[in-house]
Amino acid sequence: MAEAAVNEVKPVDVKPPDKAQRQVSSIDFPYTSLEDGITVAKAVQKVGGNSCRLESLAAELGHDTVKSGGFRQRLSTAHTFGLTSLSQGIVTLSDLAARILDPEQEKQARVEAFLKVPLYNSIYEQFKTGTLPPTQGLESAMVSLGVAPKQKDKARQAFQKSAKEAGFFAYGATKLVYPALGQANNTPKPKEQDPPDPKGKNGNGGGGDGHHPLIDGLIRALPNAGKEWAMDARRKWLQAAAINFDFVYTDPTGETKSLKVTLE
Repeated sequence: MAEAAVNEVKPVDVKPPDKAQRQVSSIDFPYTSLEDGITVAKAVQKVGGNSCRLESLAAELGHDTVKSGGFRQRLSTAHTFGLTSLSQGIVTLSDLAARILDPEQEKQARVEAFLKVPLYNSIYEQFKTGTLPPTQGLESAMVSLGVAPKQKDKARQAFQKSAKEAGFFAYGATKLVYPALGQANNTPKPKEQDPPDPKGKNGNGGGGDGHHPLIDGLIRALPNAGKEWAMDARRKWLQAAAINFDFVYTDPTGETKSLKVTLE
């Protein structure tokens, strides 16, 4: 009996999709906003100070595993803004992240993080002297810079949120205006005050809105109500008050009489 012929089935040669089919962007940008990247930096700082293990960070951010898509996306966002680096399972904060977590340096650092994103920096340079186009035009500009057409909507939304969080929309969402950063560093030092005038303005030594230090001292020297206070001590206090009154106040009549306190 002849053996049945067996037809050999060759594997189908599947050609991998080209770049256009896979919709790969040629310019780097995050899928979530700057604030999300800062949240990652804060979590690293909370868990380990300057660095922490990847699994510890995932747990702190509420993800079950480091392979979670949401966690990987947030980690990528922080990296794209220049806030973190990853090596051998350890996430480390950058100098930029340290400054963005410092209230005194945060404003400047947010601007630097925003412009660190290649797409955002390109958009800023293109439109900083004019106005941003409406949604469709802005997305078209992003596509021309290298954003894959199927990713343009997410890229635009993350860009607009990040621009606001970095302070570039202070004059409205149609203008990218570099934030004013000189206030903290260029605040003029307060002028040194002149020595206090014994008489002061209006004769009260307090600039018209308070007591002279001598009078305040007298008031503080008074014992609390209900406590014993010897009569001779009262006399001394009143005599001191009389002397200080002459020093601090002027008589509107121009007289130069002085108060005298006697004990009877």
